[in-house]
Amino acid sequence: MNLWGSLFGKIITTFAISMVPIIELRGAIPIAVANGLNFWVAIVVSIVGNLVPVPFIIIFIRKIFAWLRTKSQWLNNLVTKLELRAEKKSASVEKYAFWGLFILVAIPLPGTGAWTGALVAAMLEMPMKRAFPAIALGVVGAGIIVAFVTYGAGALLFS
Repeated sequence: MNLWGSLFGKIITTFAISMVPIIELRGAIPIAVANGLNFWVAIVVSIVGNLVPVPFIIIFIRKIFAWLRTKSQWLNNLVTKLELRAEKKSASVEKYAFWGLFILVAIPLPGTGAWTGALVAAMLEMPMKRAFPAIALGVVGAGIIVAFVTYGAGALLFS
């Protein structure tokens, strides 16, 4: 059975795609809409799916990084690269706190998003009660931007 064949399959697939790092809702919304999922359902499911990993990243990523460093030099190098990436993004977040994290997540460009925002929040040791609302609002903002671009592009292509 084709997973895209049913409404449930489209929802589950969209949800799963939105949880994948780098792709996140920026890829999930256009893919879902292109495959026939209702526009509004695609947005809501993508936002919820994109937020699922955030608390786990904030809470556990430092411990996971420490464990990975002990497994191999390649993993140690990967962790270092991820930490340096988060460190570069953290300057604006540190300076502007809540709004800096919101902007980092909301702007749908490569290297931004919920995963990066959660990683930056973890590296800065931001408490969950401060970090999660900023990331959640950023995901909603990114969802609105991506939905606008998706709908606009779709209207241009199919009119």
